[in-house]
Amino acid sequence: MTEQRTIDGAALLNEVEAFHRRFNVFPSEAAYVAVTLWDAHAHLLDCFDATPRLAFLSPEPGSGKSRALEIVETLVPTPMVAVNASAAALFRAVSMGDGRPTVLFDEIDTVFGPKAGDNEELRGFINAGHRRSGVMYRCVGDGGNQTVVPFPSYCAVAVAGLGSLPDTILTRSVIVRMRRRARNEHAEPFRARLHTTEGHALRERLAAWADAVRERVGGAFPVMPDGVTDRPADVWEPLLAVADAAGGNWPERARSACVEMVTAAQSDDKASLGVRLLTDLRDQVFGDMPRLPTSAVLEQLRALDEAPWGDINGRPLDARGLGQMLREYTTADSRPVVARNIKMGGAVLKGYYAADLLDAWTRYCPPPAPLS
Repeated sequence: MTEQRTIDGAALLNEVEAFHRRFNVFPSEAAYVAVTLWDAHAHLLDCFDATPRLAFLSPEPGSGKSRALEIVETLVPTPMVAVNASAAALFRAVSMGDGRPTVLFDEIDTVFGPKAGDNEELRGFINAGHRRSGVMYRCVGDGGNQTVVPFPSYCAVAVAGLGSLPDTILTRSVIVRMRRRARNEHAEPFRARLHTTEGHALRERLAAWADAVRERVGGAFPVMPDGVTDRPADVWEPLLAVADAAGGNWPERARSACVEMVTAAQSDDKASLGVRLLTDLRDQVFGDMPRLPTSAVLEQLRALDEAPWGDINGRPLDARGLGQMLREYTTADSRPVVARNIKMGGAVLKGYYAADLLDAWTRYCPPPAPLS
């Protein structure tokens, strides 16, 4: 038996996690698990149909995002630090380079933040490269002799920045919401000249372990935790496959982290204001009421604490905006949800029926919170 086949995967992942813990203060135990598995999965990309993006985000500077990306850089194969890199440079590096890079994008808020310009091409690169079949098409040649050439864009991508990301990237990401260290939280100073070699030694061992388990991981379809389906399952499947291959307590820790982080992402999700509206209507507005006038619906929505309905783009939600948002959803018989006539005290008002919303509530909203 060769030396590489004797590598204890669980023990190796423990060491990688411990390396992160020396220099990074993550917000949860689940984050340490997820980032460690992401480091390892980058050595096994060809085994998977998709690769999750890793996003270190925070509301304020000085939260350890760049340091987290710096530690990741020492552990992943062919790291490419891509501050302000163009989409053209990135997809050429992926499709034409000697080895597929792991793209590390710091200060991503300068690309997608509120003061950034239009970066649809870069967004397209990050989104397309999420799947192994992802390509970007470009015209190559001169004048009338141009041909359309597909450039593969599949690669691992980790980003760090302030604020949030475009919705299409968030849903493809493992999100670590970084915080400034509290006074009782400590991290060892990272000295690049001293500690980079330690990270590279772990990287070499991860690569050797990946070679030993590649065939097994490539044929694996890990069991997902209950309730983790669709896009979250695409994001976590490679990480769970790595955990299963490592063994020890990593399969259990990985699934626990998966449930915790997927639930947190869904709770914090700003990608769908419509889902927030549906959920608030179900849990905070209608209750047991079978129907409500539009005026009553708007009054109750605007009164909700920490809800966006009192100020959407500088104005409170009005009847027109409510109607536009709800019209995107359908009733059980596939009709758009629209305001209908409601008879109240001899008057006829426009309003909404709970029965019309029931199908959308069932399909899009998280389960109602249990009664205390």
